[in-house]
Amino acid sequence: MMDISGLDLDAVVAEQPDPLLFATVSGAHLYGFPSRDSDVDLRGVHLLPVEDLIGLREPAETRSLMWDRDGVEMDLVTHDLRKFVTLMLRRNGYVLEQLLSPLVVHTSDAHAELVALAPGVLTSHHAHHYRGFATSQWRLFEKTGELKPLLYTVRVLLTGIHLMRSGEVQADLPSLVREVSESPSYLTELIAVKAEAEHGGAPVDRERVQADVEALHGVLDAAQLASGLPETASAHDALHDFVVRARRQR
Repeated sequence: MMDISGLDLDAVVAEQPDPLLFATVSGAHLYGFPSRDSDVDLRGVHLLPVEDLIGLREPAETRSLMWDRDGVEMDLVTHDLRKFVTLMLRRNGYVLEQLLSPLVVHTSDAHAELVALAPGVLTSHHAHHYRGFATSQWRLFEKTGELKPLLYTVRVLLTGIHLMRSGEVQADLPSLVREVSESPSYLTELIAVKAEAEHGGAPVDRERVQADVEALHGVLDAAQLASGLPETASAHDALHDFVVRARRQR
């Protein structure tokens, strides 16, 4: 398993055509169940110049770069700041997890400011994002029988439950197992199995797992109804001002 604690992206950052505001580690490393052969998924934000946005050419709002390091595949996907903030305001938990990832490999003052604004986009409706993501991953598990989509299914349900109850975005499955009392007891064992291989079958009782997933959907529904999170985001104007200011300062 690649040690990402000292990951140096200076050379990659320097090669980018536009400034990177941040890059963090996402995927299985963020979720707490990387395998020996897991890819390293890096996500972040770049900042396009004004002329790219006001001319006739379509801007590169999303960029992707892949390379190999010590036999491990790495990929960096970044969105332009405006697109990223738009996704934040659309109740997209995925981009919030990237922004708030504790596994930071490149940062800036703008990154810190965006993190500070993040609580203003959290709403009770983020439960829909996690419910939908869990449903799509469960279908993949039913089709393949692999452990990875099963862990994704449970992880996103627990993330949604924890968010509704605490107002905190927590993507690390081992932490969620400790913090959400309804977590199935066998998850720690499954995480250990996943550490050995990225792709492999799930050593589980299908009927029991299905019952547990259905129960977690119910817990998420109840947590949403009882949540103290607001119905709408409060940070729209602040985020607009931030995007304009960041573009001008470039």
